[in-house]
Amino acid sequence: MYDYFPNNYNWSLALYSVSSMGLPLSFVGRVASQLSEFSDPADPRAPERWYQTWMSLGSKFESAAQEDHDGDRLFSAGAKFRRASLCYFMANRMMSHHDARQIQSYNKGVEAFAAHLQAADEPAELIDVPYQDTSLPAVLSKAPGDGAKPCMVHFDGFDFLKEFNYTITAEAYRKRGVSVLYVDHPGVGGALRLRGLTSFPESEIPAGAAVDYLEGRADIDAARIGMVALSLGGYYASRAAAYEKRLKCCIAWGALYDFEEIANPLVSGDSKVPSVTNFQEHLMWVFGKDTVAEAMEIAKQFNLRDVVKDITVPYLIVHGENDRQVPMHQAEASYNGAVNSPRRELKVFSIDGGACEHCHVDDFEPAADYMADWAADILKATPVRE
Repeated sequence: MYDYFPNNYNWSLALYSVSSMGLPLSFVGRVASQLSEFSDPADPRAPERWYQTWMSLGSKFESAAQEDHDGDRLFSAGAKFRRASLCYFMANRMMSHHDARQIQSYNKGVEAFAAHLQAADEPAELIDVPYQDTSLPAVLSKAPGDGAKPCMVHFDGFDFLKEFNYTITAEAYRKRGVSVLYVDHPGVGGALRLRGLTSFPESEIPAGAAVDYLEGRADIDAARIGMVALSLGGYYASRAAAYEKRLKCCIAWGALYDFEEIANPLVSGDSKVPSVTNFQEHLMWVFGKDTVAEAMEIAKQFNLRDVVKDITVPYLIVHGENDRQVPMHQAEASYNGAVNSPRRELKVFSIDGGACEHCHVDDFEPAADYMADWAADILKATPVRE
């Protein structure tokens, strides 16, 4: 992966991911040019410049989208609303949650994404999944055709969003006849920002709530529900599949076997590949703790050592050969430990072939296709060619 900012991995990672999600390189290059002077992580001006650059671009896309919408050019408006949402979410990504503009930019992204779904006539539905005494924000992507469809429950990771996952994978699954419920679970997205729900190791609990919801829908086949999640979600999905036995398969989109191993050097500063600007602050926020030490006590529990042996359904791990955040041995440990899975597979995307970075941010499409093909096969989905 070409690093737009050689001294700033998380900024480069973000630009690659937004490019792979469909923002044209002309705009990505423009952003890179505007930010290059401020890319030193130690530059106190960097967070503000990042925020202002992405908010400005998002506003331009939103204004153009609204003009198309007012002119009844709805599909054109939908495409521009999607670009606006990506920009607003990028602005949000590096902001401290103590800054009031963090939630403002997030809400702008959510609103633009909803406008995109409506204007583009996407086969999707915004949902609140009942969870304990509140709810989890979600998007249901609906496979075409009549009858009850198989469905994947899609969780996020440490700092990703359901809207990103939808943008990357929804079409790939729909083409193969698989619906997907994209969920902001505790610790991420709207569950964290709007509901105040923080993360904890027992991911089978929110996963079970998602399955409960899907079982009540006539358009979902409750006997064909699987689980997928990315990055830290490599832990979430694996843990959920081990103990929520209604799940019929599991995809770890980027392995995560031992979070303490990943978090320790990020907290100490020895690692230079954080996914967000202030890892320590984000870690405390995600886990709802006041100190890094308390947050690390939770992080230590995110370990699959005694978990993957309890996965008794088909299990796919996809990983990038050049993943700089999670070493290959964690993917191998996840695979080697899943001794009771009837069909386990470790798919590694090579440097030569591309899609080789963390969760394939350098090229999402091959990984999305591979995962969708695998899920469709396991869940016996039937593609509908329109």
